[in-house]
Amino acid sequence: MKVIDTTIPDVKIIEPAVYGDERGFFMETWNQQKFEELVTGKPTSFVQDNHSKSKQGILRGLHYQTENTQGKLVRVVSGEVFDVAVDIRKDSTTFGQWVGVYLSAENKRQLWVPEGFAHGFYVTSDEAEFVYKCTDYYNPDAEYCIIWNDEEIKIKWPISGIGMPHLSQKDGQATRLKDNVCL
Repeated sequence: MKVIDTTIPDVKIIEPAVYGDERGFFMETWNQQKFEELVTGKPTSFVQDNHSKSKQGILRGLHYQTENTQGKLVRVVSGEVFDVAVDIRKDSTTFGQWVGVYLSAENKRQLWVPEGFAHGFYVTSDEAEFVYKCTDYYNPDAEYCIIWNDEEIKIKWPISGIGMPHLSQKDGQATRLKDNVCL
């Protein structure tokens, strides 16, 4: 496994070793010991796995929880997304900054989004299946959402020629970072 630093030190891109030939490929998608040694540097346990499927132009996020804060190890098993992590830790030197990475079934990359970050993604392929491990359980009562086009964060989403992204009702009613409860 290769770990790539991003502009925000706690957010990491993970490239698994992939062994392939004419029959297909094999890759290790999770190894507790390597993850703790190379990515977090501390004990990390996951308690929940999620899987979503979305069509092109869907934007999900930017979600986070103020209780049961979740670290997420995310990857795409079909299609491609532009995945984003926004630092919402008030005392962080990178507060309000974001990292965006293309994750796809083809590049097999994973992104580590630690606790203290809002997370979202935009589907760039016809459809995408997105899977992720969480370090804590989903708590809808403590969930918040930052609007995808917040003028202060200035995420450069790769919105295609199909127009505005498709949002859930919840994501469409999201508020700006400065109006949210941060960690």
